Amino acid sequence: MTAARTGPAFSVHDIPFSTYGSWFDISPVVAEKTYAEDLHLVSHQNGMHGVLRLVPVDPATGDRAATRVEAAPGLLGWVGESGRVDLAYESPDTVRLRGSGLGIGVLAAAHALTPFSGTYFFHDPAADAHVFTSYETGRRYRVTMVSGSIADAAGAQALGGGDRGLTVVAGTDGGWEIAIEEFDTARPPYGPSGTFDDIVESARRAFADFVDAVAPWRSSATPAAELAAYVVWSATVRPAGLVGRPGVLMSKHWMDKVWSWDHCFNALALAPGFPELALDQFHLPFDHQDDTGALPDSVTHSEVLYNFVKPPIHGWAFGHLRRLLPTPPDQAELARVYTRLERWTDFWLTARRAPNAQLPYYQHGNDSGWDNATTFDPERVVVTADLAAFLVLQLHELAHLAEKLGRPEEVRRWTATAEETQTALLDQLWTGDRFLARSAATGDTWGSSSLLDLMPVVLGEHLPADVAGALADHIKAHLTPYGLATELTTSSHYLADGYWRGPIWAPATVLVEDGLRRAGHHRLADDISARFRALCETHGFAENFDALTGTGLRDRAYTWTASSYLLLAEAHAHRDSH
Repeated sequence: MTAARTGPAFSVHDIPFSTYGSWFDISPVVAEKTYAEDLHLVSHQNGMHGVLRLVPVDPATGDRAATRVEAAPGLLGWVGESGRVDLAYESPDTVRLRGSGLGIGVLAAAHALTPFSGTYFFHDPAADAHVFTSYETGRRYRVTMVSGSIADAAGAQALGGGDRGLTVVAGTDGGWEIAIEEFDTARPPYGPSGTFDDIVESARRAFADFVDAVAPWRSSATPAAELAAYVVWSATVRPAGLVGRPGVLMSKHWMDKVWSWDHCFNALALAPGFPELALDQFHLPFDHQDDTGALPDSVTHSEVLYNFVKPPIHGWAFGHLRRLLPTPPDQAELARVYTRLERWTDFWLTARRAPNAQLPYYQHGNDSGWDNATTFDPERVVVTADLAAFLVLQLHELAHLAEKLGRPEEVRRWTATAEETQTALLDQLWTGDRFLARSAATGDTWGSSSLLDLMPVVLGEHLPADVAGALADHIKAHLTPYGLATELTTSSHYLADGYWRGPIWAPATVLVEDGLRRAGHHRLADDISARFRALCETHGFAENFDALTGTGLRDRAYTWTASSYLLLAEAHAHRDSH
């Protein structure tokens, strides 16, 4: 039995194996920073839960077989001296496994079963299949024999602690196949939709079509484009639970949510090739906008959190989205976005401005997306320059949309508010050399060594030339060989793995690069883009990166990082072609 490559190879320790639309993956990562010895079927319904343990078995001894794991989009394999096991997605909720020379153990990951936790296991006579039911996910996992035989089944109908599961080995023809399905309550008995090779070929085509649409510009000069596309493709889930439209999770590791600014970067990367999916990403958090106009902090299958918000980058994002979509949005779409952006903007102008104040404030670093940036060390309820700058861009976008919708009075209102907000930003927070943060309570001001203080560069063409130049000079000090450190590496507060106190992050990179370019600082923007692209090509698509070594940190398969690479790589490819 041989296995054909279906795309770029990757390590399942870094990137989970999954498919477009699925709510589960195959990975050794079973919790935050927790790596199991065996690959698991990990579901992201009702949270992140390793449900089934998949163990390659030596059929001669019944023991775990020594294997190496090979992964590429569409095909996962355990390869040992005496044979191999392959796994492919037949559909978003079903995987097929095929083995020759090796067996497979399919075992409940949870050892204990209580009235409120764990996994129950039984044989279902109606489907002639074995079924695991998980309290944690609230779903069932059915294992059906396609060929081969069951060498052992343990723990069927057992309560309390103990091993539960089955071991599959070859039949008389020398091979075996099984299907594992994730579903809610019941469905007809499983029947194969095609041969295993047919399934692998279908997966290959599906991913190839996605890459061709998302990155038709790719070349040897953009060597990470296909893997970046896989990270996004494999992290996309179909509508379920509180996710009411197709959604790109930030990861199918533990960062398995949609945060209300992360989604913007995925929308932009998808826009040229998948305009409907891109608009779905933009709108997904807005589907949960509350009565005050606030967006939730995050959305996932069974949870919407409102305890924090995220920065109002959505006007900036939709302005770019309009230009990236192959067909301009129609009037109905523009009106829908206008209403949602208007309510989101009014939230900042009302609920987040102190009486008689002209500038809004964050209530915590988490609201900014830069959770623990040193800007927030003195206080957390803070008026910051980045927030005002994002709001100015959003006000300009509202004015543009109002013009497109034929609402001249609203054009004038939003334009005037944008000008007033930018004037207040420059009058109140600009020192002539840098921006300060200000306590919303006392009016005290301070500076920091955080890149966050330089984010008003996103204003680009709206900035006075001297302000843009000073910001560009300060930004250069944050550049390492790998990109933009979020805290100056010379700062006493710098931490190599300090989240927003040093590591390189994709969104800051994209926002700064775009602002510099629109302000006319093209050479510096080119340098930042080149360093970040090289970082991803060498170290992958982690949540963030060590600014001095380039090493990927935290969650190692992050979609906004992959999407940011795609955005910068596409823009670079187009500049090169002209």
